[in-house]
Amino acid sequence: MKNLTLSVLIGLTLNSCGVLKPSPKSTFVDGFYSQKKEDIKQKVYVDVEDEQLMIHSTKKKLTQTIIDSLSVCEFYPQKIKNETHEKTTFSGRSFDIDFLTIPLKYRFPKFDVPRQLNTNLNGAVYVGYRIDRYVVTYRPNPLKESLRNITHQGFSFGLFTGFGNTAMTPTNTLNKISQEYDGVVWNKGIAGILAIDNFTVGLALGFDSLLDENRNLWIYEQKPWLGITFGLNLN
Repeated sequence: MKNLTLSVLIGLTLNSCGVLKPSPKSTFVDGFYSQKKEDIKQKVYVDVEDEQLMIHSTKKKLTQTIIDSLSVCEFYPQKIKNETHEKTTFSGRSFDIDFLTIPLKYRFPKFDVPRQLNTNLNGAVYVGYRIDRYVVTYRPNPLKESLRNITHQGFSFGLFTGFGNTAMTPTNTLNKISQEYDGVVWNKGIAGILAIDNFTVGLALGFDSLLDENRNLWIYEQKPWLGITFGLNLN
């Protein structure tokens, strides 16, 4: 129960940090993006101002992408008169570094021990490849105006590694130890992470290695598990 409470508190703290200080990944910032509008895709540079988004066209020159700064393709102001405006999607790709907590682990049945749902404390560093999508739409209001709205979705897939703890008992060692204690484990595996605005959640497939002399007695040594993850973006 103590470990469960601690895990929940850490998960809430990480998500609260995301609300108080938006991650750079969830915030639409200056940069190169792939723009999709009316089924037409092109690479553009987005200049984000306080009141409007300025979209510059680009062109290839050898191996470099050159910004056509003299020509602004489009403006997306904060507010426009009530008129039809097509939904526009901007996609960006990046290298992703996160800190993950894994509050829940599902362990598969092993020998005579049934399936387990463990709530021990686990933390890991995650490295992966990420795709972020920012959808720009306009919503009408009663004043016959339309206000700009930007929604964000992100997906990342990669590897993680870190440390946690696990309960060592006679049950999960097939009665080969008599004492009970909290063992330290090394976590590693793969994870997929979904981000919607500031909320980040993921699914992990991992393996644990016990870091003491009872590793060969532990029935879950290097056995796969599934876990739910919560993350805090570090880059």
